[in-house]
Amino acid sequence: VRWMMYWIVFALFMATETFTDLLISWFPFYYEVKMAFVVWLLSPYTGGASLLYRRFVHPTLARKEKDIDTFLVRTRERGYETMLRFGKRGLNLAATAAVQAAAKSQGALAGRLRSFSMQDLRSIPDEG
Repeated sequence: VRWMMYWIVFALFMATETFTDLLISWFPFYYEVKMAFVVWLLSPYTGGASLLYRRFVHPTLARKEKDIDTFLVRTRERGYETMLRFGKRGLNLAATAAVQAAAKSQGALAGRLRSFSMQDLRSIPDEG
């Protein structure tokens, strides 16, 4: 549980760090403070990640739980519909390509057979 709390808080930190690096990276000792913050999060003695998770992250997730669940169900349904749509489209493309390849090869085979004379066909040994 401790590691789960750490990784969730660290992921949120990394997501916000992308924007804060652009805005406040010019402050003196910014990178040193950032490194100290990560050590504070990770340290079992300070329990920084647990503190932040229990105070901020968990209450926010608990308040938004129904919205998150609704979003996940809707996303799963849309993903399934999208997968079916692209699957059908892919199968149609594959079937069309197979039919076209068969039609072209049949025409090539017929042309090749027409080039043989009856004498050539009689000279093929009969097996059977």
